[in-house]
Amino acid sequence: MDKSISEIITQHKGKEDLISILNETQERYGYVSEEQMSTIAKGLDISMGEVVEVATFYSFLSTEPLGKNIIRVCKSTPCYIKDYIKVIEILEKELGIKVGETTPDRKFTLQLVNCIGACDMAPAMMINHTLYGNLNGERIKKILSEF
Repeated sequence: MDKSISEIITQHKGKEDLISILNETQERYGYVSEEQMSTIAKGLDISMGEVVEVATFYSFLSTEPLGKNIIRVCKSTPCYIKDYIKVIEILEKELGIKVGETTPDRKFTLQLVNCIGACDMAPAMMINHTLYGNLNGERIKKILSEF
């Protein structure tokens, strides 16, 4: 077993911590590869199908390499009402990618998510673990320039 993955597994109780194990694997490696999912399945004595099912169900987990900075744009009802579509259009233009893509330099990945818990700041997005709200074109460009 990959020593690093086995370390992650042994730090948890077992298969009931599958989501945490997948999350830590992604934090360490940037995503969860098929090989890593296989190692996790063997280490927890569960089927590969169970691991893949969980890894592909949650939007915060990725089975493909992501950019260094993950931009998650909220598409919940408050953000919809406040025109999150405009936020997406600006980000796509500024980054040169579409939702679900990563910039060629692997600096940014752009994703849509159902809710980030910032309804009072709609439209909102997160870059990595930092929340940004009340977005408009000028603010988005300023935020991106910080990266």
